[in-house]
Amino acid sequence: MQNSAQVVVIGGGVVGCSVLYHLTKLGWSDVMLVERSDLTSGSTWHAAGGFHTLNGDTNMAALQGYTIQLYKELEALTGMNCGLHHVGGITLADNQARFEMLTAERAKHRYMGLHTELLTPAEITRMTDGLVNVDGIIGGLYDPLDGHLDPSGTTHAYAKAARLGGATIIQHNRVLQTNPRADGTWDVVTEQGTIHAEHVVNAGGLWAREVAAMAGVYLPLLPMAHQYLVTDDIPEIYNRDIEFPHVMDPGGESYLRQEGRGLCIGFYEKPCEAWSVDGTPWDFGHELLNEQFDKIEDSVNFAYRRFPVLERAGVKNVIHGPFTFAPDGNPLIGPVPGLRNYWSACAVMAGFSQGGGMGKSLAEWMIYGETEVDPRGFDVARFGKWTTPGYTVPKVIENYQMRFSVSYPNEERPAARPFRTTPMYDIFDGMGAVWGQQYGLEVPNYFALKGQPRYEQPSFKRSNAWEATAQEVRAVREGVGINEVQNFGKFRVTGTGARAWLDRMMAGNIPKPGRLSLTPMLSPKGRILGDFTVTCISEVEFRITGSYGAQDQHLRWFQQHLVDDVCIENISDTTTGFQIAGPLARDLLASVTRADVSPEAFKFMDVRRMTIGMADCLVQRVSYTGDLGFEIFTDFMSQRSLWHTLWAAGQSMGLRPFGMRAMMSLRLDKLFGSWAREFSPDYMPGETGIDRFIRWNKPSDWVGKAAALAEKAAGPKRRQVAFVVDAVDADVVAYEPVWIGESVVGFCTSGGYSHWTGQSIAIAFVPVEHIKPGLVVNIEILGKRCAARMVDGPLWDADGARMRG
Repeated sequence: MQNSAQVVVIGGGVVGCSVLYHLTKLGWSDVMLVERSDLTSGSTWHAAGGFHTLNGDTNMAALQGYTIQLYKELEALTGMNCGLHHVGGITLADNQARFEMLTAERAKHRYMGLHTELLTPAEITRMTDGLVNVDGIIGGLYDPLDGHLDPSGTTHAYAKAARLGGATIIQHNRVLQTNPRADGTWDVVTEQGTIHAEHVVNAGGLWAREVAAMAGVYLPLLPMAHQYLVTDDIPEIYNRDIEFPHVMDPGGESYLRQEGRGLCIGFYEKPCEAWSVDGTPWDFGHELLNEQFDKIEDSVNFAYRRFPVLERAGVKNVIHGPFTFAPDGNPLIGPVPGLRNYWSACAVMAGFSQGGGMGKSLAEWMIYGETEVDPRGFDVARFGKWTTPGYTVPKVIENYQMRFSVSYPNEERPAARPFRTTPMYDIFDGMGAVWGQQYGLEVPNYFALKGQPRYEQPSFKRSNAWEATAQEVRAVREGVGINEVQNFGKFRVTGTGARAWLDRMMAGNIPKPGRLSLTPMLSPKGRILGDFTVTCISEVEFRITGSYGAQDQHLRWFQQHLVDDVCIENISDTTTGFQIAGPLARDLLASVTRADVSPEAFKFMDVRRMTIGMADCLVQRVSYTGDLGFEIFTDFMSQRSLWHTLWAAGQSMGLRPFGMRAMMSLRLDKLFGSWAREFSPDYMPGETGIDRFIRWNKPSDWVGKAAALAEKAAGPKRRQVAFVVDAVDADVVAYEPVWIGESVVGFCTSGGYSHWTGQSIAIAFVPVEHIKPGLVVNIEILGKRCAARMVDGPLWDADGARMRG
């Protein structure tokens, strides 16, 4: 066995073999895979082998499409048979909400190049020869790419393709330790000896937690026991001229496909079972779990009604085995925060739908430093160090139970909550807060009106939060509102090299002491990695404020580029406070501090230290509401004192708390972009408009400069523009297609209802050749094309007089 390699991949399931192959495909050949047993040992060998493109995350859906299309390439490259069956798939909708979800997904597919179609019950009957009982079915979604394959043959095809590219695979060689060296490389200690590796990839599957523990990290994943049945021969199946399509019946928690001359049906049952909660035994791998018909009894009975032919068929085999899930059901991929050259390729539950795309993305990340598509949906850093087994277990169980449930854009799932709260939790809860969560943190979405439920009804349309949100918006625009700033990511940058380092990391201006600036942070390819406020306290101390949910992703990037004379500290959960906004915001601030906060003394984008009540605070003259406003930051321990000071003083001014629903409505009045919507690693600065914050003439060689300048010189092919939409009872969420005539030319990045201006708003990408004053398009919302008129600027306070005054 060789004793060194550029990369050691730990784990020989479909994901590990995909990572290995894609590394060789992109040019790295000194790569090795180490497997404790045989290839496919673990979850891969007993997988049902189905694949599909349907996924609520558009990037995941696109990568699933890539995975499916890759299989023919693997067969051509290796001469091996993956056992492909492209039979197409039908997802059934047994209620209006589910059909609305499928309609929204179909709309997304229009600009993704995925050719799915909505079906009527009659069409479903025709495509399935009447073997699906369509009683109660409203319709369905057909995807011609759906199918199934041979799990073992496909995994070995990946392995052979990797070997052809120069990779080495060592089987029957368990990894015992992973020990970091001071230079960032690793010693991978195995039963057959030690391998010195520049990079380590944890593709441990069922053993990923144990492998991660060797490096001193916890990965939030859990194996779940999953059961599917294979029937005896069924004449109605084997006498068909073509193979039976896949059928997903979310209402019955089941998926069904043809297996030989019979059928295979699996279940995501509510009385599910977490398996091996405290760790996977090293000697497990080729076994199946005992049959447990009792936990799927209700699901089977439902399946008999939906697929009556099943009741007449005997059961040939029962496959009951564990698969790993993350708390949200998506994979855990990418560089593990806090470790150098250590990569995660875990929790890829749908390995034969996602394995190819995840292998491709991880290989890109390792070789090029960034992925082709925005990785936020599968980035391992979307879960922070706050995750524990106590959080993971109930969250994974919830995800498993709701895998086939309707997923609503405003849904807040309850498991493992509340967990992370601020000192304001009980106060806001007593005021009627309806809670959401971000990065595990409880955040008020809105405050329920008296006599109204403390629960937002999940919906694709306008919800019962409507009136409360409208009142909170009016409170800000007409008086003064207050909300928490805990849900910002916050970093403290210090050191003699802080300014020079920030000048390289950020594309925009780095402000002078006492001032702040807005700036994007770009990748080397010019893509948007962050949307930040940079605050200069002194020449050796700065603050960076950005997305709370992306804090570990941003910190990882900062640390990868850190230099000796700079120190960066994540203070997201030690520094907190409030923002106050509205025409009376200055009056409120003036009443609680001795500092001069007049417009002349405290200008827009100024920063001042001041005492408010008894709290030492850093106050910034800026507000995402687009109104006159101030962000007030203080120490975590002083937050309640600060609240009582502001709340008492604000009573005579009608001070009212507002939540994130109101915040997102207020920002639409000014057409402010939002992180993860208008700004993300999928987009370049010129096409989003964030390039207006780039300081093009600064002399430093900031990251992404060459790529951004190239985009500026060539001009973007598309731009984000805003529309007022003739919507009735549902507004744009994201990814709705934009039609001109009978062609889809773009898609929405976000939208919603502007309660202050009384208009439905959408922000969307449109090709530049179509952009002209008065442009009218149609935006498809839940299957209905709604007329939309482009607007040229903010809907309110167009000259910024209120915000800057």
